[in-house]
Amino acid sequence: MRPGDAAWPSQARWNGLFNAVGGRLVRLDDPLASCRAAAEGAACQSFFKEMRNPYFISENPALTETSGWVDAWNSVPSAYAVKVQSTADVVAAVNFARENNLRLVVKGGGHSYQGTSDAPDSLLIWTREMSGITLHDTFVPVGCDATHTPQPAVTVEAGGRWLAVYDAVTTRGGRYVQGGGCTTVGVAGFIHGGGFGSFSKKYGQGAAGLLQAEIVTADGSILVVNPCNHPDLFWAVKGGGGGAFGVLTKLTLRTRDLPTTFGAVFGTIRAASDAAFRELIAKTLSFYADKLFNPHWGEQIAFGKDNTVRIMMLFQGLEQAEAESVWAPFTSALATPARDFLIESPLSFFAVPAQHFWDADYLRKVPGLVLQDDRPGAPLGNIFYVGDSGQVGFFVHGYKSTWLPASLLSETERQKLADAVFAASRHWPVSFHFNKGLAGAAAEEIEAARSTAMNPAVLDAFALVIIAGHGPPAFSGHSGS
Repeated sequence: MRPGDAAWPSQARWNGLFNAVGGRLVRLDDPLASCRAAAEGAACQSFFKEMRNPYFISENPALTETSGWVDAWNSVPSAYAVKVQSTADVVAAVNFARENNLRLVVKGGGHSYQGTSDAPDSLLIWTREMSGITLHDTFVPVGCDATHTPQPAVTVEAGGRWLAVYDAVTTRGGRYVQGGGCTTVGVAGFIHGGGFGSFSKKYGQGAAGLLQAEIVTADGSILVVNPCNHPDLFWAVKGGGGGAFGVLTKLTLRTRDLPTTFGAVFGTIRAASDAAFRELIAKTLSFYADKLFNPHWGEQIAFGKDNTVRIMMLFQGLEQAEAESVWAPFTSALATPARDFLIESPLSFFAVPAQHFWDADYLRKVPGLVLQDDRPGAPLGNIFYVGDSGQVGFFVHGYKSTWLPASLLSETERQKLADAVFAASRHWPVSFHFNKGLAGAAAEEIEAARSTAMNPAVLDAFALVIIAGHGPPAFSGHSGS
């Protein structure tokens, strides 16, 4: 159904939806209007500058965190959006879309690489203003009193972003909830996608920590789903794909005790030759298998076309001195022969009390760690990590990923893996996301993940390997500025 079609809703029908949602129906304009009018103008220049700010994107219903994917999709705003503030608003939007045969999409954080956060000629349910967060000391899912023990939890409305949740649960509440790494990732989409955070090797999948959800199904019904009510639908929303089974409006997630510290290690090593790079890859993978393949460590190591190894690893439950001692054998091994390897950026370690890991006031004092939402009047708490800035608004040129089974880390298979990584790195950077795989995690976290809708291959994967290319924000008819 498209505007201009005979069956497209009349203005009177749209007015009816406008009234039903308390005036929160908005027509979405082309965000590139200023650029189409004057590509070199100040307004267009300002727009593309703002497209590197994830909060600007998140708070505009006409934009998506990824601006497109070549030969796959382009970011094009929906025709209308309902700025929902309640479950009743979601019901009104779902019913209107069904009754008028309209395509319906949902935007929470807007981080979908697949372009599911908008669609041309559609009605958008924009959940950003549903952002309530409630902490519980003794939560029991509805109808589960006889089978479930009360436990600490947090209930988040569908528009919640992870930085706000961490602020409530960790910075102010002193506990941990398994969530996303990027500060503006939406809670609902994260759980729908399975939910890998930086510390999945310790805390498992985010979806496995879902205790209960409220969802609006295609017939406009409001259901509370948990292990005791609609267990099949509850299973499906835990990693079964965003919006596939309905519109999530509330999610309740278990919270955990905090470790003593969270921290990070960053560095870049360059090999002097292709032969040295082959050796460096093998040394790095062996070091990971022997020292980092455990619940303390997560995040990424990338192997580049320029014969570099870029280390961007996070850790939990270790003091900084302990983390440094873990890496000492690796750096010592690179010292001989020194001519083969250049420490281009020496390993730097950063550790903080866990309660401050998402504390905006604390993190702003650490040089080079975070960037600030620089829009006039933006809340001081709107920060994002420097390491995430490259993907803000980016346009995807190619993307391939696969889970790697833990068997590849065995001593008999490591060299084959290293050879494959070297061969692939001649064409594209190869990034290992070690937290996006549950091999090496605690047995109870692997078991909990079995009750999610994720592909079971993740249970025995030590990493998700990603080979991808991207560029700055770009849109159909305009390549950026």
